[in-house]
Amino acid sequence: MAKSFSELEKKMSPSAQAKAKKRANELLAEMPIHELRRARELSQERIAEILDTQQANISQIERRTDMYISTLRSYIEAMGGQLLIIAHFPEGDVSINQFNEIGGKKVA
Repeated sequence: MAKSFSELEKKMSPSAQAKAKKRANELLAEMPIHELRRARELSQERIAEILDTQQANISQIERRTDMYISTLRSYIEAMGGQLLIIAHFPEGDVSINQFNEIGGKKVA
């Protein structure tokens, strides 16, 4: 008989539980945009409605491996988020502000 995850977790050592939790948080911190949309409980239809486009266009956006920053920004904003572009270096992070104004529109 299959065991529930909570039953298996109880049998794990505290260090193994901590390691599993850390890995889960890492996976949640990085995800493709279609998974992010699902995690925010939004449909492609709802995003299309917000962006005044067709659902098929949202599907295409989600399958792209390369897109304009303005497209990604609009998609993220439609989900209620804000797109930040950060360069990560060993010495620290730098926020890239070159894209703060796109299409004549100042973005916070």
